[in-house]
Amino acid sequence: MGIDTEQLRRHYGSLSDDALAAIKREDLVDVARDVYDEEVDLRERTRAGLVDDLPDEEEEVYDLARENEKPNWIADAAQIFTEVENPGAGSAQRIDDIRSALEAAGIPCFVEACEVEEEASPAWTRKEWRVFVPGNLNQRAMSTMERDVDNPSLEETWRVHLENLSDSDLRAMEPKTVYCGLYDRIERIERVYQNELARRRLK
Repeated sequence: MGIDTEQLRRHYGSLSDDALAAIKREDLVDVARDVYDEEVDLRERTRAGLVDDLPDEEEEVYDLARENEKPNWIADAAQIFTEVENPGAGSAQRIDDIRSALEAAGIPCFVEACEVEEEASPAWTRKEWRVFVPGNLNQRAMSTMERDVDNPSLEETWRVHLENLSDSDLRAMEPKTVYCGLYDRIERIERVYQNELARRRLK
C-alpha cells in the first residue's frame, strides 16, 4: 500500500510553522518529501501575497461564526481549541469536525473567528479560529475532540509511518515504548480516580 498523499497534505497543513520547520526533510521518503516541499512553497507564496487569503468555504464558516450570537454560558467558558489558519490547511473542515463531534456528544460549543496580525508583517492579517465550551465540560470536551477528531488522523499518520519502515525498525516501534507517556497518563488518571472513590468510600 502506497503513501496517502492527501493525508500527508492535511497533516503538514495542520502543523504550525515551527513544527513544520522541525521536520527533517532528508529523513522523508520521496513522496513525503514532495508533499512537504509543496506545503513549504505554499506558505512562502502566501507570505509574499501570491495566494488568496481564504477559500470560499472557509469564508462561509468565518461569516457564520462571526454572526452567531454568543451563548449565555460564554462568561464562564473554556477555550479548547485555537488555530491560525493556513491556506490549504483545511481549517474550515477541522472546525466543522470539532463542532460535529462536540454536538454529537451533547456538549454545547461556540465558534469564534477573528483577525490577527502577522508578527513579521503587521499589515497582513490571518484568521484565528477559537472553540469554546462551558467551563465545567472542559476536560470532557477536549477528550471528545481528541478521540473523534485528532485520533483518527493520528492513526492514519502512524499507519503510513509504519508501512515505510524496515522490519527491524518496525520491531523497535512497540506502542507502549514509543507512546510511554500516553500509557502512563492513562494509568495515573485511572489511579487518582479510583483513589478518590476509595477516599469517599464510594467503592
